[in-house]
Amino acid sequence: MHDGRPSGERVLTIRTGEQDSQRIVMDTIQCMAASRYKNLVDALASDIRTGRLGAGVRLPTHRGLAAREGMAVATATRVYAELEAMGLVSREQGRGTFVRDVAVPAGHGIDQQVVATDAVDLNFNYPSLPGQADLLRQTLREVATSGELDSLLRYQPHRGRPQDRASIARHLRRRGISPDADQIVVVNGAQHGLAITVMAALNAGDVVAVDALTYPGFKVLAHAFHLDVEPIPTTADGPDLDAFEKLCATRPVRAVYTQPTLHNPLGWVMSATDRARLIQIARHHGPLIIEDAAYAYLVEDPPPPLAASAPDITVYVSGLSKSVATGLRVGFVVAPPSRVPSLERAIRATTWNTPALTTAIACRWLDDGTVDHLEARKRDDAKARQAIAGQELAGLPLTGHPSSYFTWLTLPDDARADRLTATLARQRISVSTAEPFTTSKHTPQALRLALGSTDLDSLRSTLRTVRRVTVEDAYA
Repeated sequence: MHDGRPSGERVLTIRTGEQDSQRIVMDTIQCMAASRYKNLVDALASDIRTGRLGAGVRLPTHRGLAAREGMAVATATRVYAELEAMGLVSREQGRGTFVRDVAVPAGHGIDQQVVATDAVDLNFNYPSLPGQADLLRQTLREVATSGELDSLLRYQPHRGRPQDRASIARHLRRRGISPDADQIVVVNGAQHGLAITVMAALNAGDVVAVDALTYPGFKVLAHAFHLDVEPIPTTADGPDLDAFEKLCATRPVRAVYTQPTLHNPLGWVMSATDRARLIQIARHHGPLIIEDAAYAYLVEDPPPPLAASAPDITVYVSGLSKSVATGLRVGFVVAPPSRVPSLERAIRATTWNTPALTTAIACRWLDDGTVDHLEARKRDDAKARQAIAGQELAGLPLTGHPSSYFTWLTLPDDARADRLTATLARQRISVSTAEPFTTSKHTPQALRLALGSTDLDSLRSTLRTVRRVTVEDAYA
């Protein structure tokens, strides 16, 4: 029967209808597959959260899960990827996919979790000394009666007052570098210094070389600013510079983030020879050196900072949060003169200027020798704590520096750090796994123990418990 339209148009309508039917069938199949995939994710997540799949259980391989569930290997990979994003499993290269202990929250060690008042915090360092509160009271009285009080109520120059930058320059000369005050910008702690350095020097997608185990705060920045992080393998004494040089030769590395004195979490101090080679590689291939010296004050007579030998290609970042008090958020960045204006703009975009009152207090303490005195006392305090750790954890594989506030406890390959962390949490002890510090695909089974946040007697008894639980769980 003819419907009044040309026959060609009629044929086209029929074909379009067939295509629509095929599309509907395919969409239905895809929806069913997606529903099945989501159902499997939900089922596995429920089994993990309720304990039917216990912490440390090795899950089937991707191919094994695909065969068991009658799905594509790519779909099985998506299932595990979604469970990993939920913080329920961890994938270890060459070993498989394991159930995480859900008692340990995702981000533990990066995100600062609330620690119960009756728990001992070996996760974060809050090194403090007796008498610091009295010292602050005295200094506040002095500032209150000084002639500069009114000026502290006003906006400050974005990179700090000239007299404050001069105080910091004098302090840094005792650290082995001699910057001009105009090369210094005052910031709200070393973390803020790292943040404005990334903002001023790098763009999303830029390749940044970092140690395979590194400071978690830089990992957070790299993620926030969408940097392409390339891990440098570590040796017992520092980064593998052969690997770093090969990386620079094969990828456009824009910056290298390094902690030559003192590395967090491994505690090594880079040798003068390795510092010279790192600088040589950077000069040849062009990456900016970002030198983090937050813990450098703990090391007596280290080799000169990278910024001393290569001031034209190095941004040096440090502060007083660790050496004086965590609540005193005053830091400083030393940069090549050409980079100072962009750092100043980054300060304006973030905090406008540092808090004038805390900066005034910090610079008084820099000038009158208080900071030097506190740093010397904290070096002795850290040595005492490391000695206690060596005694109470004797026989276990520890990595650290004799005067640092943290130590690295390596576990056997078949141990589960997250399970051990959860067991310690039930003992009212907070520790960190290696996960927050890891930038490579392989996360080692290890614990990072911060030693600076409790009194010495409590530290000794707590480490005794850590040893007992570790031996029972990891070496049984």
